[in-house]
Formats: sequence, structure tokens, C-alpha cells
Amino acid sequence: MTQPSRVFLYAEFQVSAPFTKDVWQDANPAMHNIPGLRSKTWLSGINNHSVGGFYEFDSVPSARAYAEGMLADFAKAVDASLTVKLFDGDVVAEASKGMNSPFFTT
Repeated sequence: MTQPSRVFLYAEFQVSAPFTKDVWQDANPAMHNIPGLRSKTWLSGINNHSVGGFYEFDSVPSARAYAEGMLADFAKAVDASLTVKLFDGDVVAEASKGMNSPFFTT
């Protein structure tokens, strides 16, 4: 089985933290050095203020290393449960283009 060249990672921390600069200001510069990370869209839960993100990586190993490293370390540091899911971005490309996804421009 071939590995996808585009991997999406969904992550959510089960914490309640209003989305302020305190949440992202230090994290953003550090994430610019994550191998294989192409982009991140921050997420803030409606009504529960959970914190998470939708990421694009260049490979499964890069996404996995981030999830098992920086994300897991942060979850431990703030005593939060962490949910992470990986998705194959290649197999959904054609369908996503038809829906004007910004990740799949034509």
C-alpha cells in the first residue's frame, strides 16, 4: 500500500480555554519548525472552549511524529485528554476539489 503524500491530522485537547493569544502566541513560531507540517488551522470548540487544530502534513510519519511528540507532550503538561485522527488527503482530492476546498485548488 502506498503512503499518501498529503495527510490531514485532526487534534483536540479536552480542556476549556478561551481562545486568546495565550493559547497560540508561543505555539505558532515553534510549529514553523515541525518537519513535514504544511499548515494548521486552529479550532476552538463552540460552547466548551476545547482547543485543537486541523493540520496538513506531507506524510504519515511526519504527522505521527508530531502527534506522538509535541501534541502528546502538551497534553501531559496541561493534564488534558487528547484526541488525534489521521486522514488520507490523496484519496479525497477529487471529491474535495468539487467542493472548493482551499486545500485542493484546481
